[in-house]
Amino acid sequence: MVDVNAQIQAVTRGVQTTEVDGEPARMQTVEQTYPSPIDDVWDSVTSAERIPRWFLPVSGDLRLGGHYQLEGNAGGVVEECVPPNAGTARYRITWTYGGGGDTWVTVRLTEISEQETLLELEHVAKVADVPDELWAQFGPSATGIGWDSGFLGLALHLGSAADGPTPEEGAAWMLSDEGKQFARGSADAWAAAQVEDGTAADVAARAAEATYLMYTGQSGSAMPES
Repeated sequence: MVDVNAQIQAVTRGVQTTEVDGEPARMQTVEQTYPSPIDDVWDSVTSAERIPRWFLPVSGDLRLGGHYQLEGNAGGVVEECVPPNAGTARYRITWTYGGGGDTWVTVRLTEISEQETLLELEHVAKVADVPDELWAQFGPSATGIGWDSGFLGLALHLGSAADGPTPEEGAAWMLSDEGKQFARGSADAWAAAQVEDGTAADVAARAAEATYLMYTGQSGSAMPES
């Protein structure tokens, strides 16, 4: 049993317009404080043994300069890796899905107390690599619901020291009443973040609805590659 409302409210989301190498880009941010020491959270988000326990199976070389591949999802290169020191830690990876262009994911950890750690994730994609029509149709929820699902998995893992659902179990859960409630809450929260970035409320709401229907198997359209 998942406390869907509590998890949705525990996450802070943002959408910003920025630049990468002088080109327009969009950045999504996700933040949550976890009740675990920074060393434990770092191990959870960097260990090839633990990442599959809350996110997805991963292969490759999870070191600076190494290549990684998430099963059935994105792959890329570890561009930066700074383990915990003086209460902070971070890593940056390229994030390439299917035949799309490179996007970039940065994860930062900040020690709040001996038993609390803030995890901040940034996902940046060049506007040119996400066609305007796809962004208009699906908006930030297309990737945002996926990140919310990962943050939920990590919360369950750190909260119980147990394995989270397998990818197959997670997909089945998303079709359940509880999973649909979670997808609805996530999509609406990302729509609110998009409105804060300057998008009209009706445009953001339509995109959130389209993505919600996609994730919950209620639409025949294909999800866009990120």
